[in-house]
Amino acid sequence: MRRTLAPGIAALAASLALTACGADDSTTVGADDHNDPDVMFAQMMIPHHAQAVEMSDLVLAKDDVGDDVAALAEQIKAAQQPEIEQMTVWLDTWGEDLPEMGGMGEAMNGMLSQEEVDAIGTATATEAALLYLGSMKAHHEGAIEMAEAELADGSNPEALALAETIITTQRAEIAEIEDLLETASS
Repeated sequence: MRRTLAPGIAALAASLALTACGADDSTTVGADDHNDPDVMFAQMMIPHHAQAVEMSDLVLAKDDVGDDVAALAEQIKAAQQPEIEQMTVWLDTWGEDLPEMGGMGEAMNGMLSQEEVDAIGTATATEAALLYLGSMKAHHEGAIEMAEAELADGSNPEALALAETIITTQRAEIAEIEDLLETASS
């Protein structure tokens, strides 16, 4: 069964994808310009990114998590939410199913169980910050593995470019997370 987005969300996502960076129709993803690894990449990365956004929202809801942790969480949300929208448009354009958002849990690289996500929400600010940082490091490492698989097997130029962006961005964020964890432990 094919799942669809609410018309308003789909229109917004399509608009963002078509107008980003001055793109015109010649740079948008075509229905035949992809392969199975491209589809798998988008279908797996959407819920993976959604969990990172959820984790970031949980830590941002805490008072006193620290300015550096809050800034990192905002940065992650700002990068990954538009990528979710972009990949959603691709799947729709390609005529492929959107991923199921629940129940994937630990089946994907770096994904947390719902209990682990919930722990961030119920922890004190200091504990939540440490849980978030440790969990996000593993989460990013999983995303990098998925992006590397896309680079190895994918064919869609936009999906390949996004995979490269994910690798570069998340490696830099892992280095930042390691610095924050080192500071917290000293």
